This record gives sequence, structure tokens and C-alpha cells, in this order.
Amino acid sequence: MIAIIDYGVGNLFSLSSSLKSIGQDAVVTGDEKVIRSADKVILPGVGAFGDAANKLRATGLDRTVVGLAKEGRPLLGICLGMQLLLGGSDEFGAHRGLGLINGEARYIGGAIEKGLKIPHMGWNALHFTKACPIFKYINEGEYVYFVHSYHGEGCFDDVAATVEYGGTLTAAVSRSNVFGCQFHPEKSGDAGLRILKAFCELKENELC
Repeated sequence: MIAIIDYGVGNLFSLSSSLKSIGQDAVVTGDEKVIRSADKVILPGVGAFGDAANKLRATGLDRTVVGLAKEGRPLLGICLGMQLLLGGSDEFGAHRGLGLINGEARYIGGAIEKGLKIPHMGWNALHFTKACPIFKYINEGEYVYFVHSYHGEGCFDDVAATVEYGGTLTAAVSRSNVFGCQFHPEKSGDAGLRILKAFCELKENELC
């Protein structure tokens, strides 16, 4: 069973529908016991980093997520959920993240050409920087859907894929059993479904 964490932010319906369309047993839940019983866990998120981090901590699910990740449970963060995996963010002040992946969430304005629209919104090609099992069913250069104004900086070897938008931005991260997509696989058509399928099929010997 795949647990989609409900902590008050995130596009939960489309993500749940996408998983069910590929035959996965998925449940949207904020119940710690249900989340702990899941085979794999997805942390979605949209909106501001600080608000989402505060809501996650208010539920106590931040400790659950970190605990499961350290136990080796496969975890996937999506969009803001990916940013929450990082050490923190400077969006509207300094905010602490979960610290599961190297780096901080930073405004993309300092990394791209001046004059480009922010947020970065639309379909762009993925460029892989290392082998990552959640990309085993897609090819270099396939297009996925982005909507974001922040991305991961200082992620170093944890960067799994990048995207070009007037500069190189972090598109995906991974470390062992923890994965993150800055883009929305649930909004990325067939390529996104294949990424979700690969995550759902992960086995211990396939981890980064």
C-alpha cells in the first residue's frame, strides 16, 4: 500500500487518481499508524515552504517521515514535498526542513537569465545526472510538468536530474531510499505515470 501524506497541503486527488490508474493501492491519510503500515510513502506539497513545514510539524508527521526514511522505507517528495526533504528554505524567512537530502530550497531568480518568467511553469526536458531507479522507465530528454519558483541548491551528489530554464535547475534528488521530484509526475502524462510506477515497484537492491 502507498500512503499519500495529508497534512493540509498538496494536490492529493490527482496524485491518488494517478496511482490508482496504474493499479496501485493508494490511500490519502494523516493517520500515523496508517502511514507507518505503508510499503512506500509520498509527501506532496504546494504553496509556501514555511507554512507547509509548520503544518507538517503541527501534526507530528515530520518525525514520522524522518523515522520511516531512516528505517529504509521508500519515500518520495513531490514539488514542495521535495523541497521539504532538504535542510531548509529562505522563502519568506528562514525555515528548517527535514534534512534528509543535501541542500536548501532557494529562489530560482538567482540561477536563471533575467527576464524569464517566474514561476517556471510548463513542460521541460529532464537531464539525468546519475542512475536513479525511479527513472528506469523513462528516457533522457523526456518532458515533465513544472510549476515552481524555488529549487534545490547545494544538493551535490544528491541531484538525480536537472532541467534547463535559462540556467540549470534541480529537477530531482535522491539518496538511498529517499527521492524527490521538483516537477509534478501526476501532471506529467505518460512519463509521469511511468515514474510513479517505478517508485511503487522499488525493491531494496534498486535504491540509490
